[in-house]
Amino acid sequence: MDLRSLEKIALSVRSLTIDAIQKANSGHPGLPMGAAELAAYLYGAEMKYDASDPAWINRDRFVLSAGHGSMLLYSILHMAGFDLSLDDIKTFRQIGSKCPGHPEYGVTPGVETTTGPLGQGIATAVGLAIGERMMAAAFNTAGATILDHYTYTMVGDGCLQEGVASEACSLAGHLGLGKLIAYYDSNSITIDGSTDIAFTEDVGKRFEAYGWQVLRGDMYDFEGIAALTAQAKAETGKPSLIILKSVIGKGSPNKQGTAGIHGAALGEEEIAKTKANLGIPADQTFWVAPEAYSYFAARKAALKASRKAWDETFAQWKKANPALAAELAARLSGAPAAALEMPAFAQGDKIATRNASGKCLAAVAKAWPNLVGGSADLTSPNVTQLPANPSGLPLDFNAGNPAGRYIRFGVREHGMAAIANGLALYGGLKAFVATFLVFADYLRPSVRLAALMKLPVIYVLTHDSIFVGEDGPTHQPIETLASLRAIPGLSVLRPADAEETAACWKMAMERTDGPTAILLSRQNLPVLAKADPDWASTMKVGAYVVKNAAKDPDITLVGSGSEVALAEKAAELVAAKRPELAINVVSVVDRNAFYAAPAPVRNAILGAPAKVFVAEAGIAMGWERIAAPENILSIDRFGESGPGEKVAAHLGFTAEAFADKILAAL
Repeated sequence: MDLRSLEKIALSVRSLTIDAIQKANSGHPGLPMGAAELAAYLYGAEMKYDASDPAWINRDRFVLSAGHGSMLLYSILHMAGFDLSLDDIKTFRQIGSKCPGHPEYGVTPGVETTTGPLGQGIATAVGLAIGERMMAAAFNTAGATILDHYTYTMVGDGCLQEGVASEACSLAGHLGLGKLIAYYDSNSITIDGSTDIAFTEDVGKRFEAYGWQVLRGDMYDFEGIAALTAQAKAETGKPSLIILKSVIGKGSPNKQGTAGIHGAALGEEEIAKTKANLGIPADQTFWVAPEAYSYFAARKAALKASRKAWDETFAQWKKANPALAAELAARLSGAPAAALEMPAFAQGDKIATRNASGKCLAAVAKAWPNLVGGSADLTSPNVTQLPANPSGLPLDFNAGNPAGRYIRFGVREHGMAAIANGLALYGGLKAFVATFLVFADYLRPSVRLAALMKLPVIYVLTHDSIFVGEDGPTHQPIETLASLRAIPGLSVLRPADAEETAACWKMAMERTDGPTAILLSRQNLPVLAKADPDWASTMKVGAYVVKNAAKDPDITLVGSGSEVALAEKAAELVAAKRPELAINVVSVVDRNAFYAAPAPVRNAILGAPAKVFVAEAGIAMGWERIAAPENILSIDRFGESGPGEKVAAHLGFTAEAFADKILAAL
């Protein structure tokens, strides 16, 4: 190990950090200056990667969980030869820059996941580590190991205070993810000051209780970090937490070790003193030590040779295993391995859409053997049990069965959703997770990041309304549906019956540019007769006409999910009293998609200029775009505990109430 060169790399990280943040007058210099040695070691001596091919499947992954320290990552990626120039770094935190304020997946070459919300990074890293184990079990053979790498992550004090980190790390220990190595930048400083004001627990003991190997060392001891990393890699049955004591903002004479350097530029005076203290040329900005560039040039050649050797092994593996090679190619492309054969449902049959979803999930799992996921301790009520493995191997993924595809997440909704992001990011896997709709609030930060990263994660969210019944208002989602619709890029699908559920699953599996939430009923719903024989195709714009009484209706009743059947019944009640009215019923499966459709498409489905009435078992927000507020039957209060139908009647949410509202408005 070339210690002098690694020291120059660390120095250059500090130099670029100081100047980039000063130029932007915004950023967090404390972490990059305090943990520069770790970045220098990992990229300079430990990790395998190909800067010319950042998506190489057998690369080691590094996740900067403490994403506010983004200049640490940008600096080292630049020096390591990724497509990130010095000019790019000079645009730090500016619009359109490859160096945004926090790392963003898909923006900066070499960034594995979007981080910034603390704890998300290490939780996502758990998903990446699970992905490695799953894919290695699926494709490595006795004759060739084509997937064999580590997931590294750096966390800070803040990350380890977040609940999502605790949830994911607890599961990681349970699963024995030996190829997950976390470095804890323990600088004892947060924005408010010393961690002692709020965080005095023994982190090491906590992680030992989780089932992790815990090691301790000094951030500024390269040889010590190397020895600890080797020890971590030698422990194959446990993930490892390496606690490295550090000094935030190391090198700044007046600000190091204080909260004052956490999230603000140093200022010209302190920069001059810091550069003098560190030996950085005072007359240069964005200085990089020549030794750093020359070291990485030599390392690039060594990494290229390693990549070439892997390419040769991979070519031999493909030749020896054509069926496996074809499956890997299909997985990476997102294509199904077999034709999708959805179950058939008969019109008039009554089936809860959660149960219909379970039947559809079984069919989807056969077509996509790379579909992996699980439930937050709600497998039975979510109806998410996957069919048995054809191989006869146990279905559950665990420490003893890396070939399993069903993950028992336990009651860890937030960690579950973040782990799903890691699975989706890994490549070759399609991830789904499940819980009750009301608990989507526990998923939300991770769902938001999935949408931001355009990851095709699928969320199965059952028990979608007041018809949950006896569980009461704590479990009856009122505002949750509207809040999910507010997330840009999240496709929110609420099928009205079993047939729509099958169509929703197909849409979700075929989507590649973002996540999908499928909202499902607990109560039985009739399989509807569809007026449009091409309804499944029309549904892709978000809505279609279920019941078509006339080409030019007088009124149109709109519902989503279970409320479509309610709207049909209300239509019958209105027609009995006003038989001269032409009444259409519309199912809005995806409101956001429907609103985004061209106006002529929307008008054709709604039968404009027909008067529109809407029923949805949740708050009215958003429906005002197509119906006058007084023409919306909604629930704008919390529910009650009792049988679902009785709760609905108590709240005035019935077909009869909807019909009365319509008749009063005519």
